[in-house]
Amino acid sequence: MTDLDQAARAEPLNLRKVSDAAIAMIDEQGTVVGWTQAAQRLVGYSAGEVVGRSVAAMLSSPRDAMQASRFAEQCRARGGWSGTVAIRHRNGRTLNLSLRILLLRGQHGTLRGLVSVTNVGALSSMATNGSLRESLLTCASIGIVVSDPQLRCTWTNDVMEDFDGVPYDWRFGRRVADVKPGFEAEALEVVMRQVLGSGTSAVHEFRGWPPTDRRREHAFSVSFFCLQDASGQALGVCSMIVDVTGSRRVRERLAVLGEASTRIGSTLDVMQTGQELADLAVPVLADYVTVDLAAEPIPFGEELLANTGPDGGRMPALRRAGVASIHQGVPESPWARAEKVPVSPISPFSRVMRTGRSHLEPVLDTSVGTWLDRDPARAQSIRENGMHSLMIVPIRARRSVLGVAVFVRTKDPVPFQEDDLLLAEELVTRAALCLDNARQYACERTAALALQRNLLPHRLRGGVAVEVVSRYLPADTDAGVGGDWFDVIELSGGRVALVVGDVVGHGINAAATMGRLRTAVRTLADLDLPPDELLTHLDDTVRRLIEEDSDAPEHGPMVMGATCLYAVYDPINRRCVMARAGHLPPAIIDPKGRVTFPDLPTGAPLGVGLVPFEAVELELPEGSVLAFYTDGLVETRDDDIDVGIERLGATLAAHVGRSLEDLSSSVIKTVPTQTPTDDVTLLLVLTRTLSPAQVAVWDLPNEPSAVRTARHVVARQLSEWGLEHLTATTELIVSELFTNAIHHGAGPIRLRLIQHQVLTCEVFDASPSCPRPRHSHGNDENGRGLFLVAQLSRRWGSRSATGGKLVWAEQVSTADEF
Repeated sequence: MTDLDQAARAEPLNLRKVSDAAIAMIDEQGTVVGWTQAAQRLVGYSAGEVVGRSVAAMLSSPRDAMQASRFAEQCRARGGWSGTVAIRHRNGRTLNLSLRILLLRGQHGTLRGLVSVTNVGALSSMATNGSLRESLLTCASIGIVVSDPQLRCTWTNDVMEDFDGVPYDWRFGRRVADVKPGFEAEALEVVMRQVLGSGTSAVHEFRGWPPTDRRREHAFSVSFFCLQDASGQALGVCSMIVDVTGSRRVRERLAVLGEASTRIGSTLDVMQTGQELADLAVPVLADYVTVDLAAEPIPFGEELLANTGPDGGRMPALRRAGVASIHQGVPESPWARAEKVPVSPISPFSRVMRTGRSHLEPVLDTSVGTWLDRDPARAQSIRENGMHSLMIVPIRARRSVLGVAVFVRTKDPVPFQEDDLLLAEELVTRAALCLDNARQYACERTAALALQRNLLPHRLRGGVAVEVVSRYLPADTDAGVGGDWFDVIELSGGRVALVVGDVVGHGINAAATMGRLRTAVRTLADLDLPPDELLTHLDDTVRRLIEEDSDAPEHGPMVMGATCLYAVYDPINRRCVMARAGHLPPAIIDPKGRVTFPDLPTGAPLGVGLVPFEAVELELPEGSVLAFYTDGLVETRDDDIDVGIERLGATLAAHVGRSLEDLSSSVIKTVPTQTPTDDVTLLLVLTRTLSPAQVAVWDLPNEPSAVRTARHVVARQLSEWGLEHLTATTELIVSELFTNAIHHGAGPIRLRLIQHQVLTCEVFDASPSCPRPRHSHGNDENGRGLFLVAQLSRRWGSRSATGGKLVWAEQVSTADEF
């Protein structure tokens, strides 16, 4: 058994259709004696139309046809011919074909010509199946054997002996199994019989050691064509063998690069991308690969590492992002993934980082006096693991070096060559784009998170009305963090506003829009607007922002819309007024553990402006818990949002009586994944109630004499509460507010004092018009009342109320604060 046969024993039978070359056989006079289906597909003529006729009949030019006989004589004299000819297709069109004629020898010195033609215009579409085509076009050596239906050799060429060492005269009348017995001969004959039976073509590839080069293994490709006679019956089989060692290596490397496009960059995680590069390169290119990236923090808006000048400069620390080896456990690496990797300033690693140019060391120099003397960790690993060949490739992107990829051979005895470096650089170039995208994503995500966290409330204050706890999980997707926001805003009279919203989109723009809307809500909340009116004003704001963005399309859309839920809870009467703009309804858990989702009018998302918003008022028992949330908590790709809401309700009901911290932790654990595809926001609110002893109310007539009565009852009430130190200022505030109500209001006047963390004084009258402070001139007798109230109180304001308006002022209620 020959070396060629032994090599084939380990190779699986590899058959595929041939579509890139058409074959025909002619005699010494240029008459077609054998035709193939591939030739028929190319020029349109069937075997019955061309066999027995001169090949000149298919030439496009009559002048070429007249010179065909002289051309045949030249072919015999030169041993063949190759070039480009114009062939007339059966349908009349002209084909420009690359043609090659190879001379075959038969017994007793007879000659035949094997004509192969390839469509030049279709080369680009046949790149995956072009071993024979490339050989035909480049005039490479092609071994040919034509066998009869019994697989006995009838024609061959001189080159065939170079492939298998069998003299051509010994081959005639014998089958492949007779001249080259063994497993490969049997496999070849199986293919030949398949081709004879089907009338089509096939390719078989195998490896072996040809007699002309016993030093290294070669790759061979054998193409088989069924030759047909005039009746279309099988006349024999033509076998054409070419050495594809070089092209096979190219195809294998192209396959590696093709695989790189699918295996590298599957996520926007820098560490994962680095590991994918290392995994792909082992063992197809190297036995051991590391990917080390610059580990210094990335300054916002700056590149990671610019190429430093020849004077060196400080080299950054590297962090191991990927490592792979042919050995289990990667014993070659002194540093594990995510660990910092030191870089010696005189090593080739630092030189590659400085210059941005690759380093190829086919035979690694480990002698004394090299850079390894100052890098004992690497020196020890090189000696212990038999590293003998090295490539260091910079990872470059955007005129910066992101790190280095190191390729090492240990078990493979062949040193790295220039073509190995080219492949490594191509792999690293593709990975660099993915790494740079991942780095840019990390920068933007970090900035968006920082922006969002700075814009969200750092400390929630519920005052005397509620106890609050919040949870926020940023999205972990390629799109970046979202635009969720929440807030708790203390209002006058001990009331509190509860807000949760979700901006459409992700990333920096969503976070910035969230900040703008949160600021707008706080501003509107200071006006003490009812929830439905506040959402109407907020909707106008969003639409205005969208219009502004549309006027500057070059910057991209900043605002795409949002949803919002706004509620106001009053601890005095335990009433909560809510309105929502396309947001999910809150969950309400009463003290007995019953969970309900109130039926609130949905409302359109902010920015749509289609329908007015409607508010709903609910009375909540003391100790009720409200759960405000965004869709990231209840919506997944696999389940409908109703399933998530039901899951949330079940979790809340199962943990009744727990603290808000414990309850929020239990709810967050129900998120299906720890890396949510959308922001997850949860705001839990426990309601409280003010004691009736903390509130005092008086109904007084709308007349000047009532001012004195108001001052008197206020002084007495403050004495009962132990706030005598506030009597003087409170009497002045009440006098001014009461006087304004008499002069500018209407109907009876109601005075209310509320003692909580501050002392609130409220004056209600039936007039809907709200007071506005004005600047008084020196000789004006009026107009200084509200100015005086502003000076005496911590803050003051007014709001609409059922049947009129309410003007209020707050003072600190403790002596220390006062």
